[in-house]
Amino acid sequence: MNKYSVNIKGIDYDVFSMNTIVLGTGAAGYNAADSLYDLGQKDIAIITEGIKMGTSRNTGSDKQTYYKLTLSGNTPDSVFEMAQTLFKGGSMHGDIALVEAALSARGFYKLASIGVPFPHNKYGEYIGYKTDHDPRERATSAGPLTSKFMTEKLEVQINNKGIRIFDGFVVIAVLTKDEKAIGLLAIDTAKQDSANKGFTLFNCTNVIYAAGGPAGMYLTSVYPVNHLGSSGMAYEAGAKGINLTESQYGIASIKFRWNLSGTYQQVIPRYISTDRDGNDEKEFLDEYFDDKGKLLDAIFLKGYQWPFDPRKIENFGSSIIDILVYNETQIKGRRVYMDFMSNPTCSEKNGEFDFSMLGKESYSYLKNSNALFGKPIERLAHMNQPAIELYSNNGIDLTTEYLEIAVCAQHNNGGLMGNMWWESNIQHLFPVGEVNGTFGVYRPGGSALNSTQVGSFRAAQFIAANYTEEPMESSEFAKVVESTVSANMNRALTILSNEGESNIIENRFEMQGRMTRAGAHIRSLPEAEKALSESILLLANFEKTTVAGRSFELVEAFRNRDILITQIVYLKAIIEFIRNGGRSRGSYLVSDDKGILPLDKLSDDFRFTLDKGDLLKKACVIGMNQTGSEPEFEVEWQDIRPIPTEDNWFENVWSAYRRGEIVK
Repeated sequence: MNKYSVNIKGIDYDVFSMNTIVLGTGAAGYNAADSLYDLGQKDIAIITEGIKMGTSRNTGSDKQTYYKLTLSGNTPDSVFEMAQTLFKGGSMHGDIALVEAALSARGFYKLASIGVPFPHNKYGEYIGYKTDHDPRERATSAGPLTSKFMTEKLEVQINNKGIRIFDGFVVIAVLTKDEKAIGLLAIDTAKQDSANKGFTLFNCTNVIYAAGGPAGMYLTSVYPVNHLGSSGMAYEAGAKGINLTESQYGIASIKFRWNLSGTYQQVIPRYISTDRDGNDEKEFLDEYFDDKGKLLDAIFLKGYQWPFDPRKIENFGSSIIDILVYNETQIKGRRVYMDFMSNPTCSEKNGEFDFSMLGKESYSYLKNSNALFGKPIERLAHMNQPAIELYSNNGIDLTTEYLEIAVCAQHNNGGLMGNMWWESNIQHLFPVGEVNGTFGVYRPGGSALNSTQVGSFRAAQFIAANYTEEPMESSEFAKVVESTVSANMNRALTILSNEGESNIIENRFEMQGRMTRAGAHIRSLPEAEKALSESILLLANFEKTTVAGRSFELVEAFRNRDILITQIVYLKAIIEFIRNGGRSRGSYLVSDDKGILPLDKLSDDFRFTLDKGDLLKKACVIGMNQTGSEPEFEVEWQDIRPIPTEDNWFENVWSAYRRGEIVK
């Protein structure tokens, strides 16, 4: 790694040059750097907004799942079968599904070997369980903080190897030349008061982009507050997105952001709503269910079926709960809570829970768990005491207070497009982890954690084998990036010169609220088109209308712009999907005035038609070009590539491997 400075239009900027810069200190970013080092490429560094930030370190669930090949028991499994499971989710390329399956065991065993406490039996078998969309028992877990453990153990590897981490740097542009990534432009948050506003350049042969999902798009979100994502700058640089319509949404707490899956629902808490001031308390679900047993079963099943799924709405399925929570919060403007201190009133007989009201599945689960007694909090303490402690450790006492909830954005199955080596259409740019649009419509629970390890290793493998050259010479680099640096500096100076009180946080809430209304799990073509028009207009006037009172707010202004660009690309994808005949699927409902109404008491906005599946054999690829006053879009519906079937005769593969013909 070298450090020097360049002067661009009278301003000096620090430049760090190296073979590869890794953006992000989550499970994907750390593994990318660690794998590169082990493969022999040591001219690397990591850049991050904050080592302790991000989704990998700050999120989890009731039992956070890691999905991999079956590694125990006598249940038959194979790489190809696991690839088929991933591929059957729809709109996922077969070669990527095969890679995800083939390297799942390698990634998993690495994590186990560095200390992630995945459970195994006395024979060394890593036991598993069945997760959603999983025909085997491929899932495993180290508990509710699995991804946190992964990140922490990988960080130890990075520190032991002395890999440099640039902490407190916010990336604001991907630098390119001739559709190749050549580095990053970032703001050093410790130097925002300097003449160059902290602008720092990274001159690299390769960029591994482990920036996480586009969390900042939504107001109602279970992503960590400190994770906003950095997808927009990649789209602005010319990177294409794939399957951007496909995200997961589900019920989560909003004071402390956490998925409310598993035991939290299976103990059957009471759902209540109040007005904005906490008055007018009522058990709002009761008015929609004539059969109270079905109400209790629907709540229970949210534990198994946490993500909102339009296929589980009809006949009082579990996803009707999400609809009713959304209706109460977003349409009626009320607040919704889960109450673990009391049983649902409709369940009680002589002051006790009448478990005979439950269906067979709910009753059997609670019976087998020896939990046919007491209040929800007592059942939760019996089945999963750490679930109570988790909230207690974050300032919420479930034994004495209600838990405020909403239907929140949780994970993006789509994202930046990459090939089977995780390289973008922008050469030398490798999006890995959630920022990469690896998955299609449906995916097994826990496959995202596997993807962080598989994708980051594949990127490192390809770079170490093919992209080992030195970064661009300093004077040429300065010449190539001059226009991008100057444009962003002018943007910064304009924002800082605008008069008035800072409006950055206000603007962010407005942007996020718009996306939650138009681009989350309840969608309509008119709303999406309106939101897109408003967002494009806001981007065109961004510098003129954004006010940053002080230099330290500049970073937040650039974050807003990144969020806005991301929203524009995603809204365009939603519009294209609906215009091409797409209907309700995955984890979202598309309003259809000719569709069915889930419940008579709901408005016609909730009428929907299930998607017929025609588009599951295609993936929507979208790019954005911002050369004029308004962005131009390039949209392509790609046919899904099938799972490769090759003649893997050992001698032939071995020969090709020895000749270096595999990794290319």
